[in-house]
Amino acid sequence: MQINTLSFRADEQLFEQTRALANATGLKSSDYMRDAVREKNERVTAQRIAMLSKELATDHLNFNEAIESSLADGLE
Repeated sequence: MQINTLSFRADEQLFEQTRALANATGLKSSDYMRDAVREKNERVTAQRIAMLSKELATDHLNFNEAIESSLADGLE
């Protein structure tokens, strides 16, 4: 597995808070941030899946309603 680097700028408060919380949980700052990014990615992915699922359900419902309304066409 290839390891890549992500970097970002943080103000002093975020930097110190992150370092302190990482230490309090017994993690290196990099492991703490890696876990935080992974959790955020999972949360955003779940939200995106939920949104797409809702859109698909709406599209499916609209399609079914259109088909149902056309079933009676020409049968009278």
